[in-house]
Amino acid sequence: MALYAIGDLHLSLSVNKPMDVFGPGWANHVQRLEEAFSQLTAEDVTVLCGDTSWGMALRESLEDFRFIDRLPGKKLLVKGNHDYWWTTAAKMTRFFQDNGVTTIGILHNNCHAYGDYALCGTRGWFYEEEQSGHNEKVLNREVGRLEASLKAAEGRKILAFLHYPPLYTGYRCPEILRTLEAYRVERCFYGHLHGPTHKRAIEGTVEGVSYALVAADYLRFAPKKIID
Repeated sequence: MALYAIGDLHLSLSVNKPMDVFGPGWANHVQRLEEAFSQLTAEDVTVLCGDTSWGMALRESLEDFRFIDRLPGKKLLVKGNHDYWWTTAAKMTRFFQDNGVTTIGILHNNCHAYGDYALCGTRGWFYEEEQSGHNEKVLNREVGRLEASLKAAEGRKILAFLHYPPLYTGYRCPEILRTLEAYRVERCFYGHLHGPTHKRAIEGTVEGVSYALVAADYLRFAPKKIID
């Protein structure tokens, strides 16, 4: 059994949203994901760090979920800024059950145990959100969701998974960073950054927390192994 992470699959099997318009790096990305996941086993766990499907509603995203369900192992979903299909955890869980999707779970206001570790996460906060009229409200909500997830760890060692990077060349979100540090998170994985912005990602240990970018195009569509 091994633990993996990858974000930003940007699947669109039922909608017209081809990703290769963003450059040759995205060519055949669904096939490349499928080939990379074929190396995993049914016992492995992969955290998907947001922006999973371009569907605007659960039903529109169903073929994307079925594709993910066919990939080996269990998958845990974190919300991304483009996951417009996202609704309550109860509704998503029921939708998966009603449609025979058996290998997908939700990481939202909760945590999942993996051996001695707790897998925690939420969407997070990024400077893009500051364009909205309710930035403080949304920021406080995300900090609260992260803290709820971290509290659920109940003494286990913590791995955190976000969609938005909590730090970035020229930008930091002090509220998210303080929360990660206060709960002694060992490692934090994030997505959202694509193409030219990869070079602005911050990786390595900062104030005791180790950070890593796991956006799919950064990983060349192969999930990053975290724990053997």
